[in-house]
Amino acid sequence: MFNIILAIHIIVAIAMIGLILIQHGKGADAGASFGAGASGTVFGAAGSANFLTRATAVLAVIFFTTSLTLAVHARKQADSQYKLDVPATSQAPATTSNPAPAPTK
Repeated sequence: MFNIILAIHIIVAIAMIGLILIQHGKGADAGASFGAGASGTVFGAAGSANFLTRATAVLAVIFFTTSLTLAVHARKQADSQYKLDVPATSQAPATTSNPAPAPTK
C-alpha cells in the first residue's frame, strides 16, 4: 500500500510541476489583448487558464492528501519500530529452597 501511494505521490508531483510551468503569468493577459493570438488556442482566450488552474488545484489536493497519508504511515512505522516487546505478565525467576551443602573439614 505504501509503495502505491508513493508512486501516485511522485506522478502527481511531476504532473503538477508540468502544469505550473505551462501556465501563463498575470502579465501574459495584457499581451493577448493586443493580438498575441491567445484567442485561437484549443480552449479559447480564457478557457486554458481556467482549465489549467482547476487541474492544478485538483492535483494540489491529491498531493497534500498523499503527503499526509505517507506521513501517517511513516509515523506508525516508526512507532512500531521502537516499541519494546515486554510480556504482559512478568514473573520473577523461581528461587530454589535447597541451600548448597556446607563444606566439610
